[in-house]
Amino acid sequence: MAKLIIFSAPSGAGKSTLVRFLLAQGLDVRFSVSATSRKPRGEEKNGVEYYFLTPEEFRRRIANNEFLEYEEVYKDKFYGTLKSEVDRILAQGLDVVFDVDCIGGLNIKKIYGDRALSIFVMPPSVETLRERLEKRGTDSPSVIEHRLAKAEYEMSFAPHFDVTVLNEDYDQAKAEVLKLVTGFISS
Repeated sequence: MAKLIIFSAPSGAGKSTLVRFLLAQGLDVRFSVSATSRKPRGEEKNGVEYYFLTPEEFRRRIANNEFLEYEEVYKDKFYGTLKSEVDRILAQGLDVVFDVDCIGGLNIKKIYGDRALSIFVMPPSVETLRERLEKRGTDSPSVIEHRLAKAEYEMSFAPHFDVTVLNEDYDQAKAEVLKLVTGFISS
């Protein structure tokens, strides 16, 4: 039976980088592309990094119960996991990897129980997060401050996940994630 691997973390903790690493390891896993109502950043493409929807389309899909989980992270900025995306991957008999916020990750875990492994990626510190977010160059200083305030709140969710991976040393975090996921998939 196909399994689900959930990655959650505060913005800038490195979860997306760890997910990309995992997907490049040749495992029979597929990435669950989330939906969002925010505008694409940089070179992002619809259906690759996200399904980009208008806030109105997102609300319509919420009303139609098309999401496994969703959250309005900021005003009119929704993120969510479409049931159809997960069902499509599971129907192929493949394991699913999620890159979702903390509440979404816990909601998916609640639905799938032992069939899902929830991994919280912990940053070394809030100051390290600040440096990473500033280095990205994608957000204004006020957005960064908002993300940092939210990060402190999100870090309080770590004990509710199956496992916490500290992303201080990237190579060590990669090795730990690979060992956790391969062990879980093969169990």
